[in-house]
Amino acid sequence: MMNILIIIPCFNEQASLPRLISELGNLKLPEKYNVSVCVVNDCSTDDTKQVAKKLDVILIDLPVNLGIGGAVQSGLKYALLNNYDLAVQMDGDGQHPPAELEKMIACYEETGASLVIGSRFIVKEGFQSSFLRRLGITYFHWLNKFFTGASIYDSTSGFRLFDKKAIQLSARYYPDDYPEPESLVFFSKAGLAIKETPVIMVHRNGGQSSIRSFTSFYYCVKVTLAMFFSFIRKP
Repeated sequence: MMNILIIIPCFNEQASLPRLISELGNLKLPEKYNVSVCVVNDCSTDDTKQVAKKLDVILIDLPVNLGIGGAVQSGLKYALLNNYDLAVQMDGDGQHPPAELEKMIACYEETGASLVIGSRFIVKEGFQSSFLRRLGITYFHWLNKFFTGASIYDSTSGFRLFDKKAIQLSARYYPDDYPEPESLVFFSKAGLAIKETPVIMVHRNGGQSSIRSFTSFYYCVKVTLAMFFSFIRKP
């Protein structure tokens, strides 16, 4: 058996969480995979905590808001401490259909990659985000290629599968603010194999995006600097 922990970082996701957990409960994976679901409540100001308590999930209730990176890392620390074989990061807003996880597991089984990224932009099906956001994502694609030599077309995707090596590294260090682009530099420098596989995403079911100023100059500068410092940081 291989134990998978699905990590759902949540900030004010009371509206979408019940449906997402229900869909995860109906997920049919190969028999060798045993799935657990972990909701990380990032100090929500709505009823996310109360909703999660009523569901069949592991609940990590953070006493302060850590942001998306800190919430995901909390789940990855739990995965490491409890010896999970794989961990999956999945948004709590319903943008990542649980059925698409099968494609990511198939990619992992085929390639043995330490990190598998679910990508919207390989076959361009489903929700493609706004035009301005796609411009920002294209920018980070080329920036990541400059730093790592790898072509990751959806470098901001929060739909990710981690193997044990990636879990161990991330439990020790994981970027705390908009972590997805920066972490690719970190993983690449550590020598981890990174693969991207096409998935279909949908519009969010509720809540607010944690990246509300995605195309702002401030955001681009901040993440660019973070990627640069990860690039020059000693292993």
